[in-house]
Amino acid sequence: MTPNAASASSGPSRRSFLASTAVATAAVAGGMPLLAACGGSQEGRKEGTTSGKDAKKLLPAFVARNVVSPDIPSKNGSAAGFTRPLDLSTLKTAVPEKLGKGSKIKIMAPFWGTPPSNNNPYYKAMNEAIGVEVSWQNQDGNTYDEKLGAILASSDIPDVVVVPGWNLNGKIPSAINAKFADLGEYLSGDKVKDYPNLAAVPTDAWQRSIFGGQLRAIPMPASPVVNIAPFYRKDVFDKEGYTLPTSADEFLAWAKEATNAKAKVWACDDMKWLSFSVFGVLSGADKALWWNLEGDKLINRIETEAYLEALEWTRKLYAAGVVHPDAKAANQGVAGNRFTAGQSLVYNDDLSALWGKTAEQRTQNKDFDMGVMDIFGHDGGDPTLWAVQPANIFTFVNKKASKQVVQDFLALANYCASPYGTKEYMLTVYGVEGTDYTVKDGVPTKTTTGVNEVNGAFDYTGDPAAYIAHPDLPEIAKQQVEWQQRMGAFTKKSSFQGMTITEPNRWTNLADDFEQLEDDVVRGRKKISDMQQAVSDWKKQGGDDLRAWYRKLLDDTGSAK
Repeated sequence: MTPNAASASSGPSRRSFLASTAVATAAVAGGMPLLAACGGSQEGRKEGTTSGKDAKKLLPAFVARNVVSPDIPSKNGSAAGFTRPLDLSTLKTAVPEKLGKGSKIKIMAPFWGTPPSNNNPYYKAMNEAIGVEVSWQNQDGNTYDEKLGAILASSDIPDVVVVPGWNLNGKIPSAINAKFADLGEYLSGDKVKDYPNLAAVPTDAWQRSIFGGQLRAIPMPASPVVNIAPFYRKDVFDKEGYTLPTSADEFLAWAKEATNAKAKVWACDDMKWLSFSVFGVLSGADKALWWNLEGDKLINRIETEAYLEALEWTRKLYAAGVVHPDAKAANQGVAGNRFTAGQSLVYNDDLSALWGKTAEQRTQNKDFDMGVMDIFGHDGGDPTLWAVQPANIFTFVNKKASKQVVQDFLALANYCASPYGTKEYMLTVYGVEGTDYTVKDGVPTKTTTGVNEVNGAFDYTGDPAAYIAHPDLPEIAKQQVEWQQRMGAFTKKSSFQGMTITEPNRWTNLADDFEQLEDDVVRGRKKISDMQQAVSDWKKQGGDDLRAWYRKLLDDTGSAK
């Protein structure tokens, strides 16, 4: 059994079980062909975004909750950190009254693994505590985009639907605007005070929840600091006397020294994501973040020299033979598994993997030690990093749902957004004591039942401000928060950071092929000149028109900075 503890709400879930960026990236790439299926009613469909004065009318009031003070306060956009053990005997109460009135609510959400039955003890305890009767329609997370496209194109939409940010592509945003309810009636301004835990959700996360001119979603707040981090085998570095590289050239030189193909040890896995950060490339799964106003011109990342330089550096790594061959052949297998097996010494992953891999290996390899490398500038100077979105998983309510169902769902979201160190938090994150977790030396640890059942459900439907807490590995929480704080000092906001954009349908798939082309270029299957030609074609086929549309949007609405 793998030790478990609460993890960062800045990851894909409180437990951050979606640890590999490859899954999220695959979801983005795989979702494109099916998005055209999301037609349906155009009622409520709006292009563009809402910010500035118009957004202020829609946003909930912010009322901080000081139920439990963090050990490491947020700084430079980092999550808050909790490093002390949970005192289970003094847990606070965040929801003194049961707000649910007994509605039956069907919720569709992605799930990685085998979904538990709806009558398991955890689901029953949550329903009883909140005052609702939820029936979960868990869907395979690896093909969730397909199911989402089909559901939104139909008339049979569940009461509540979870939508990861990496599925907000193609026509999905337009379908969301047409099919889901406006929650502003219940949450805008002071109305949110009926749900105190939701009132404590940061305003920038709510800003991201404005779709089609209406407040439509409950967001999962996240730290805006870049979440894809370069991890390294600290135990191997210490043993071999390696020093951490501080420039692109130093990394390549170290990689050549560290690779020993005969011993099945390669310096790294695919480093494309790191290259974007090292060279200061606008990045993120949300393609609105690929645009930034530079001087008086709006520039897309694919037009920049930094973009080509990042791809060229990654190509050099592959050409030098320092990248694990499974990554080069067809991106086979799992990069994280190659890393823990010692076959690759550096790899990219969501920051949550620092806890996930350490906890996993603690029971298997006592000598295993991983570290998270500070991102360096390509020339050895400070990096230029770009903020990610302050929320990237959203939960929507069917616009046909009754008022009572909406209110009971908000009661559910308010309960699940209870802060760390409360009774409600413990139930939401750990489940039922004795069944889903046990306590040893004051540290709650999931049982096998808890691992299988307490994830991929209630954690999506409400979350407090971004936090990191690992009662079993408090030193890891400290490392994660401090890394975010260091990287946050070099983080800038691009022009559309914090905004949810609905592009005109005629351009929604314009840049679909670039990520595949990137992968082909770095692996040597295509040339840099092929990318330059693709950019030229993109401009002619609508890129310049899309630029003009984004520029007008920026001029009309302003940024969310």
